[in-house]
Amino acid sequence: MILIMKNYLIVFFVLFFLACQKTESNKIANPVKAIPFVTLNQKQAQRLLSLPMHCVDIEYPNKLGQTIGGKENLQSPKELHPAFYGCFDWHSSVHGHWSLVSLLKQFPTLDGASEVKEKLLEHISAKNILREVTYFNGKYNKSYERTYGWAWVLKLAEELHLWEDETARELEKNLQPLTDLIVQKYLDFIPKLNYPIRAGEHTNTAFGLTFAWDYAKTIGNEALLEMIKNSARNFYLNDKDCPISWEPSGFDFLSPCLQEAAIMKRVLPSSEFKTWFGDFLPKLKDVNYKLAVGEVSDRTDGKLVHLDGVNFSRAWALFDIINDLPTYSHLKKIAYEHINYSLPNVVGDNYEGGHWLGSFAIYALNSTSK
Repeated sequence: MILIMKNYLIVFFVLFFLACQKTESNKIANPVKAIPFVTLNQKQAQRLLSLPMHCVDIEYPNKLGQTIGGKENLQSPKELHPAFYGCFDWHSSVHGHWSLVSLLKQFPTLDGASEVKEKLLEHISAKNILREVTYFNGKYNKSYERTYGWAWVLKLAEELHLWEDETARELEKNLQPLTDLIVQKYLDFIPKLNYPIRAGEHTNTAFGLTFAWDYAKTIGNEALLEMIKNSARNFYLNDKDCPISWEPSGFDFLSPCLQEAAIMKRVLPSSEFKTWFGDFLPKLKDVNYKLAVGEVSDRTDGKLVHLDGVNFSRAWALFDIINDLPTYSHLKKIAYEHINYSLPNVVGDNYEGGHWLGSFAIYALNSTSK
C-alpha cells in the first residue's frame, strides 16, 4: 500500500510540473501586448518641426473666416494677417508658430534652429503684430477667432515667456500688444456668457478657459485667474454624469467631457475636484474602463481628420486630470492608446491634417511628462 501511495505521489508531482511548464510556455508564446509609452525626443521633434516650417509661409489655400464690411476687406491673407497668414487659417498659423517655439525651447540643437528663429522674427515682428491688432479692432471683427484662436495666442505668449532665449524676449515684446488685446477680450466676453459652449470644436468654452488659465497662472495675472475660476464654477460645478459615450461627434477635435474636466482640475482645490470628478464621470473610476479612439475613415477630408485631433486632445486632458490622482492612474493607458493611434499619421502628404495636427501631437506629447 505504501509503495502504491508513493507511485501516486510521483505521478502527481510529474503531472503538476508538466502543467506548470505548459503554463509558462503559454505565457511566453502569447505575451500581453504592452502599450508603448511614447515621449517627445530629439528625433520625434525634428520630424514634427517639418510641419509648421512647411506651412507658415503657405498662403493658399486659405480659409479667412471674415465678415466683409466693404471693399477694403477684400485683401489677400498676407495683407490682412502679415504675422499669421499661413497654415490654411489664422488659428492654425498661430499654433504652428507655438509649435516652432515649443520645439526649439525643448530641443535648441535641432537641425535648422537658426532658420526657425529667423522665421519667427520675420513673422512676429512689432509691425506685423500691430497690423493684427488693427484687424481685431475692425468694426466687424470683435468676435474674430473667439475663443479658439484667442486661446492659442495666449498659449504662444506663455511659451515665449517660459523660453529662456534672447530671441524669445524680442518675440514676446513684439507679441505683447496682441496678447494684451486678447486678455482684455477674455475679460470682456466671458462674464457675458450666460451658458458655456459645449461643442467639440473651436468654440468650446472649457478649452478657451484652459489655455487662458495656463497663461494667467504663468504670468501671474490675478484678474484673469479670478474671472476664469468664477466663470468655470458657474458654468460647470453642478454638472454630473457627462455622456462621454456620446463622443466623439462626427468631426470633433475636442472632447466636451474631458475638456471640461481639465479646466475644473485647474480651478478647484484637489479634494473638491475629486468629489466633482467622481460625480461627473463616475465610470472612469473603474480600472477596467475602456474608451475607444476616434477612428478616421478618410484623412484627405479636412473635417473627418479632426478625429485625429480628438485623440491627441483627449490624451492631454487625461494627463491633466490624472496628475496627482493615483486612483485614476489606469487612465494613462487610455491616453497613450489615443496618441499611438494618431501619431504615425501626423506627418504625411495630406495638407488637410498636416497644417494643424502637429501642434496637437506636440502638446499631447508634452503632457506625458506631467
